[in-house]
Amino acid sequence: MIGNLRGRVIERGVSSVTIECAGVGYEVSASTHTLASLNEIGAEVSLRIFTHYLDHKISLYGFASANEREIFDLLVTVKNVGPSSAIKILSAGAGPVAIAQLIAAQKSKELQAIKGVGKKTSEMLVVELHEKCEALLATWAADGMAIGAPTITETQLPKSGSNRSPVHSDVILALVQLGYRKPAAEKVVDTLPEDPAATLESVMRQALQAMPR
Repeated sequence: MIGNLRGRVIERGVSSVTIECAGVGYEVSASTHTLASLNEIGAEVSLRIFTHYLDHKISLYGFASANEREIFDLLVTVKNVGPSSAIKILSAGAGPVAIAQLIAAQKSKELQAIKGVGKKTSEMLVVELHEKCEALLATWAADGMAIGAPTITETQLPKSGSNRSPVHSDVILALVQLGYRKPAAEKVVDTLPEDPAATLESVMRQALQAMPR
């Protein structure tokens, strides 16, 4: 089992990064927060790795910080929350600390605002993990980590009744997490055509191509 990868960034995508180690390129899925923390192409990085085996397929999930890996490990213990879903949850809002704060505070409705998290899943996250997240936050504070990061707010998540689709709202959030200014991200995304069948990855790809250099 791969627990850590240290190597050179040779390619970055919307939801993954390829790291070359000893001549082998490993494709690693990661949250927008981890991707935003990585250096330019060619730089050496080190990621904590979760190795997932399913139907003879091996998938790697990477984390730039220990606290993000810790909350990920909790999320995947909940029924119907697989590694891919956990990464999407971690990509929402202000980061892993914010997710831990929402669950610890039993903010079920706020969790439902995250794309892909329905009422049943949000309730299960709260019931099964709120005490564990409280303990995590206490541990992080004891370790000297600043845990006063803002939690997810309504302005950071897709709003019901908005003219902007949930996918487009998610793309704007992801662009901001990657370092783009929010007004510029909104301007570009709002020019993209609305397609009910479009995925987050496909719209993100269009947006990145259209963003000013």
